[in-house]
Amino acid sequence: MQDINEAAATKFRIDTSLIEKTVDINKNVKRFGNDLTFISVREFERTKHVHRLHPYLGKFIPQLVEVFLKSFFKAGDTIIDPFSGSGTTLVEANILGINSIGFELSPFNALIQKVKTNEYDAPEVEREIKDALKRTKEFSKTINNKTLFSKDADLTTESDYLKEWYSNRALKEMLFYKSIISDYKNQDVLKIILSRAARSARLITHYDLARPKKAVREKYWCIKHKRYCEPTNEAYKFIERYSLDTINRLREFGRLRTKAYMKVVEGDSRLIKLSKGVKADGVFTSPPYVGVIDYHEQHRYAYELFGIPRQDDSEIGPATKGTGAVAKAAYVDGIEKVFKNVNNYLKDGAQIFIVANDKFNLYPEIGKKCGYKLIEVFQRPVLMRTERTGKTYFESIFYFKKGD
Repeated sequence: MQDINEAAATKFRIDTSLIEKTVDINKNVKRFGNDLTFISVREFERTKHVHRLHPYLGKFIPQLVEVFLKSFFKAGDTIIDPFSGSGTTLVEANILGINSIGFELSPFNALIQKVKTNEYDAPEVEREIKDALKRTKEFSKTINNKTLFSKDADLTTESDYLKEWYSNRALKEMLFYKSIISDYKNQDVLKIILSRAARSARLITHYDLARPKKAVREKYWCIKHKRYCEPTNEAYKFIERYSLDTINRLREFGRLRTKAYMKVVEGDSRLIKLSKGVKADGVFTSPPYVGVIDYHEQHRYAYELFGIPRQDDSEIGPATKGTGAVAKAAYVDGIEKVFKNVNNYLKDGAQIFIVANDKFNLYPEIGKKCGYKLIEVFQRPVLMRTERTGKTYFESIFYFKKGD
C-alpha cells in the first residue's frame, strides 16, 4: 500500500495486513488508479459540501461513487439509485454532469435528499436561515434556567420519546424553532438544520451519537474527551452551529453543481413507476444489508419532532428481523422485486453496480434472477472510523450488465 495510506492506517489503528490478505489491491489500482481503501481521505473530504448536511448511518463514501461513475459513465448519461438513502449517488452524479433518479422509501431520507439536491436562491436562503436563528436566540434568552418556562410561549409536546431524550431547555428551543419554520419559504432547509441539531442535543454521551441505547442524565466518563462530561442541556448552540454550516455547504455545492438533473422519487422501490420514456444507462446503489440497520429508527428524533409518518413495515432487511433463514429469504425476495421493477427503466446492456457487504453470498443469484450478467466483482474494506471501533469489514461492488 502507498506510504501515505500506511501513515493514515497507523493513525486510525487499521490492520493493513488484513486488508492486503482480503482485497486484491493491485487489481483495484490497475483498474481505477485507486486501491479503493480511501484510508488517506481526510474527514472533511469524506463529508465535503452537502454530503454532511445531515448525518446518516450506512451511507457510502462519496469518493467511491466518484471513482465508479468516472470509470463507467459519461456526462449526459442517466443513472438510477433505487436505494438512494441520503442522496450520495445523486450529488456525485450531478457534479460529473450525469443525470440521476433516486428512489427512497423513508420520508425523512427523501427530505434529506431533496434539501441536498434542490437549487436555491443563495441570498434568500441565507437570509431566512439567519433570521430564524436570530429569533431562536432571542427566545432562548427568555427561558428561566430555574423554571424552564419562557415568557413568550408555552411550547409542549405529547411525545414521550422527546421528553425522555431531551432536557427541558433543549426541547423548548427545538419546539420554538419548529413553530417558526412555516414563516419561511425554504422550510425544508430549516427542518434539516433543526433535525441535525436535535440529533446532537439528545441526552447521550458525546462518543455515541450513532447508536445510543438510553438517555443519559448524569455526569459520565467521556471516551472522546478523556474527562468527565455532562449531558447537553441546550439545543440552541447546535442550531447556531448547523445554521452557519448549512449556509456554507449549500453555497459550496452551488458552485459545483451542473445542469444535470437530480430527481428524488419517494415510495417503495418495488412499486415506483416512472415515465415510459425513461431508459437509464445504468444503476449505482448500495441496498440495505441483511439485519444491520433500522433505517427509520436511526432518525426517530426527526419522526417524533415533525410527526412524519413511518414506513418501517416496508423496509427490506431491517435489523429487527435479524439474519435467520426467514429474514434472508424475505430480503432476497424484496431486492429481486426492486431490480425487476428498475429493469423497466434501463436500456439493454445497462451497467449495474451494487455495493454490498454480501457475507451470505446472495447477490450473484439475485443478479441472475433479475436477468443480469455478472461481469466482475471488486472488493474493498470499509474502515469504521466514525464509530471509533477500529474495526474493518469488507464489501463487494458487483458489476452486472442487463441482458445476456
